Amino acid sequence: MAKTRTIYTCTECGGSLPKWQGQCPHCSAWNTLVETIAESAKPRFAGLAATSAVQFLHQVEASEESRVATGIGEFDRVLGGGLVPGGVVLIGGDPGIGKSTLLLQALAGLSGQIGTLYVSGEESARQVALRARRLSLPEAHLPVLPEIRLEAILAQLAGTKPEVAVIDSIQTVYSEALTSAPGSVAQVRECAAQLTRHAKQAGTAIILVGHVTKEGAIAGPRVLEHIVDTVLYFEGDTGSSFRLVRAFKNRFGAVNEIGVFAMTEKGLKAVANPSAIFLSRHGEPVPGSCVLVTQEGTRPLLVEIQALVDSSHAPSPRRLSVGLEQNRLAMLLAVLHRHAGIACFDQDVFVNAVGGVKISEPAADLAVLAAIVSSLRSRPLPDNMVMFGEVGLAGEIRPVQRGQERLKEAAKLGFSRAIVPVANQPKQKVAGMTVHAVQRLDEAIDLFREN
Repeated sequence: MAKTRTIYTCTECGGSLPKWQGQCPHCSAWNTLVETIAESAKPRFAGLAATSAVQFLHQVEASEESRVATGIGEFDRVLGGGLVPGGVVLIGGDPGIGKSTLLLQALAGLSGQIGTLYVSGEESARQVALRARRLSLPEAHLPVLPEIRLEAILAQLAGTKPEVAVIDSIQTVYSEALTSAPGSVAQVRECAAQLTRHAKQAGTAIILVGHVTKEGAIAGPRVLEHIVDTVLYFEGDTGSSFRLVRAFKNRFGAVNEIGVFAMTEKGLKAVANPSAIFLSRHGEPVPGSCVLVTQEGTRPLLVEIQALVDSSHAPSPRRLSVGLEQNRLAMLLAVLHRHAGIACFDQDVFVNAVGGVKISEPAADLAVLAAIVSSLRSRPLPDNMVMFGEVGLAGEIRPVQRGQERLKEAAKLGFSRAIVPVANQPKQKVAGMTVHAVQRLDEAIDLFREN
């Protein structure tokens, strides 16, 4: 009997090698090579690739296709307005965070209007029905297929021609053309490629559920995220009732768009006013609290930044940030010392973004420093004030994008004062809002002292 030949495949780029190495020579990633069984060179994709002729772009009909609205407003916002026919969406998140619940709710709402199919590779049809009844979802027109064999799934998709299909999850699906186990690099890559090819040819919108690793990335080869059109991640602590769905890639909409949901007994409910969950309502102004107007995709969002500055009793003071970049905090403290004369070298500094939201844009710099100065001096900022702006190493306050929209959102929620960069000073007065434009950090610190 012939010995089975094995190869080593990179989970990042999908490249293969005959023997193991510490570093992948294709993408230079370390410790990403896993052992897989070498497959025979059979023309498995010959029937999937349709022959196409060369066309000029001006001859191609590029009409805008109508999107399929799921009926869940926050989910549609993250998708860019709804599902695109022929589009493939990959959604990942920690176990138990609500991926299957959200998709079952969406399909149950669509099942009475268009053709749908829910392919369950992890649960039986009875378990799916029990969850649907627990969530009080309409079940009459929702077809469920408990199957993990790719060929059977493709046959069902070709036979019923649904407009929207969910594969829960891609790591459980396997192809008979491969001998490796379900969830392996080769299986995940090929199953996703064939489902994507079917979606493009048949016009079916397919949603793939992906498992995540302990680091939080979607399990399987990184090429999986390149194959699909949209990549969504569930964020949030499983102990909290709030969930965030963030778009990291979207060929048909804005990236870094977020949808906010609340987990209830009847499933995930869209949050109409997300800023409310990121703002703490104090009885009176407290030191170390500042309201930031951040931008998540196309949505302005108000988030409370809290800072705690306390005397350090260790040789190396602690610098800890939750929801904000750790290295940027150290840089901002150095700028504060050099250009405003406020030293924190003997203080522990803790910074937190309320509500579990993660802020990656530099527009939070000014709000972070304001919260730190407020806590250090034990002087609260006015509770009707918001601010945003990037702080440079030379002490300048740099402008950020969509300043007018940020101010309008703050005014709509009752805030009447704002500190913004000079370049973001609105050309037209925002109703009910007094705007203070600053050019340098010391000017902003003087405003803090006046308040």
